[in-house]
Amino acid sequence: MATFLYRLGRWAFARRRLVTLLWVAVLAVCGVLAAKAPAAPDDGFAMPGTEAQKAFDLMNERFPGGHADGASARLVFVAPSGQKITAEPNQQAVERTVAELAHADEVTGAVSPFKANTVSKDGTTAYATVSYSVKAGELSKGATDALEQAAQHGRDAGLKVEVGGNALMAKPEAGGSSEMIGMALSALVLVITFGSLVAAGLPLLTAVIGVGLGMALITALGSTLGLSSTTSTLAMMLGLAVGIDYAVFIVSRYRAELAEGRTPQEAAGRAVGTAGSAVVFAGLTVVIALAGLSVVGIPMLAKMGMAAAGTVVIAVLVALTLVPALLGFIGRRVLPRKVRNGAVQPKKENGGSRWARFVLRRPLAVLLGGVIGLGVLAAPALDLRLGLPGDESKPTSTTQRRAYDLLSEGFGPGFNGPLTVMVDVKGTPDPKAAAGEVAKTVAALPGVVSVTPPMFNKAGDTALLNAVPSTGPSAAETKDLVQAIRGHAAGLKTATGATVLVSGTTAMNIDVSQKLTDALVPYLAVVVGLAVVLLLVVFRSVLVPLKAALGFLLSVAAALGAVVAVFQWGWLANLIGVEQTGPVMSMMPIFMVGVVFGLAMDYEVFLVTRIREGFVHGEQPGEAIVTGFRHNARVVTAAAFIMIAVFSGFIGMGEPMIKMMGLGLAAAVAFDAFVVRMAIVPAVLALLGRHAWWLPRWLDRLIPDIDVEGSKLQTAAPEPAPVRESVGV
Repeated sequence: MATFLYRLGRWAFARRRLVTLLWVAVLAVCGVLAAKAPAAPDDGFAMPGTEAQKAFDLMNERFPGGHADGASARLVFVAPSGQKITAEPNQQAVERTVAELAHADEVTGAVSPFKANTVSKDGTTAYATVSYSVKAGELSKGATDALEQAAQHGRDAGLKVEVGGNALMAKPEAGGSSEMIGMALSALVLVITFGSLVAAGLPLLTAVIGVGLGMALITALGSTLGLSSTTSTLAMMLGLAVGIDYAVFIVSRYRAELAEGRTPQEAAGRAVGTAGSAVVFAGLTVVIALAGLSVVGIPMLAKMGMAAAGTVVIAVLVALTLVPALLGFIGRRVLPRKVRNGAVQPKKENGGSRWARFVLRRPLAVLLGGVIGLGVLAAPALDLRLGLPGDESKPTSTTQRRAYDLLSEGFGPGFNGPLTVMVDVKGTPDPKAAAGEVAKTVAALPGVVSVTPPMFNKAGDTALLNAVPSTGPSAAETKDLVQAIRGHAAGLKTATGATVLVSGTTAMNIDVSQKLTDALVPYLAVVVGLAVVLLLVVFRSVLVPLKAALGFLLSVAAALGAVVAVFQWGWLANLIGVEQTGPVMSMMPIFMVGVVFGLAMDYEVFLVTRIREGFVHGEQPGEAIVTGFRHNARVVTAAAFIMIAVFSGFIGMGEPMIKMMGLGLAAAVAFDAFVVRMAIVPAVLALLGRHAWWLPRWLDRLIPDIDVEGSKLQTAAPEPAPVRESVGV
């Protein structure tokens, strides 16, 4: 492989104008296709195989036009201090507001609280539920404007009015200030690392081109493949991350080859042949992690993973072809001016090599310190509780959070998460009696505040009833209640012949959390297992891949511990603006594994391949570690700082789930790059010595020799290539 990539790098360098024009043409064509492509449909958040999803599907079938998955809003009305909401002026104001909404766009129903009997016992609070014909996020601007205007009219009448539900849910937007801040910080880190504006700008330019092409393809294929607007979120984030990383490593190796006296074209060929080989296999580990999201069984996550994997493949191709082509235009200007003028000679010792020698002197102490430190940080993860935070976790500045609090005060926390119990009485001898028996059984369960009378469809074969828990949607007691109702389903089936299914937003969130929890171990097994096999081929070692996987698991556990400590226990919560503690987002563990695993293996491949390269070329194990750190530690550190800066930018955003993702990913990258890869990895390699590269003979014969370290390039004579274009000096 190294020989093939070496030739590719030299060819791209020599044919730089052709290669650059080809990439620009591909980007332009995909951009035109994206502009003309029809809008992608919103595929929603379907959970095939769960009871809540089965109930949703059956409700849509048995209650045609009911829009079980449509958006909804709850208008919460509170009377002025000392007054009742049932007082005539207040009641009239409420009814006018609800009547105004009943005729708004896309509204299928809006019932006055005085008709629906949704007035608190103390008479101070009431709420009206507004149902829509389209999903949340698909509401037209006219519909959301009408909702906000109606609420304002109620406030103008002297009432306190807040809007809950998902009707005002903000649509996710790609791009924004976080990405701009991340790019600015990345540029700063690269300038400091390379000491050259030209060298710093090239990785940013190629990363933007790769991400732009990836986003254009996702948009162009969105309607055909059913890729919604949310699909591109992960692709943009990871495409930018790995695009910068891969270009940085090739540019760094190119600079090192120039410093050893090679011509620019030869340096480009060797950079692509060695660092490019690492890029290929690092990219494969990321693709494995992202494609593995299909194992989880959530269509939206699977599409996000495959779209992001495609963007990573583009980033690899850009690094192998466009980067050496652009280096052909830059030539030696990629080096700092002082180095080009010969005033400064490349250092034989730097911070990386000095740190490696320190670890070599105290490997056991460094290893124990790193493992124990991460173990302590991971301890809170033992108390991990998963859920899908709702309005209760939003900032108090939002109307959704204020509506949640008002409902909790007026009706109890369970009113924010009612359970929809669907009773399929088709084929039963007495449908009304069967539905009544179900309602009676559910009402008698501990933790149920109230149960509405069964509401039948036109065919009379399906009934719906709402059960209000005594606890909030994310409480463990509510989950127990859902399981209790489902536990009685078999007995009710035997007694009445009716099939009982529990659904609703709260039940769906519980099912999502459970499915994600159940999928975590299989996902880890698939991703880590395939990556270990891949790293076995790359490093030709049994112990190095196992060490890499175990170190990654340790860093992810420590990052989850940090998330639990902040968002679940409340440690330092005020410092980052977390106003309400609660369960950790259900997708967080799998999301962290998928994203961080790819980045962690990037750092592992880039760092350890250079160490193995030194060992294969005749250096002693300890000196090979020093060589690897001298050449690559600074660049790995820069790449990690860039990722930490990008992810940390999300901590300052208002949405709690985005804060959680930002903190979790930033912590995971920090722990993995600086503790695992920079401390534990060299310590383990130092303790193992030559045994680190042990491979059974029978396995050595089976594994193909892909020559990632470029040993064949050491003896190969430079290929003469016609260079018709002048090289920058």
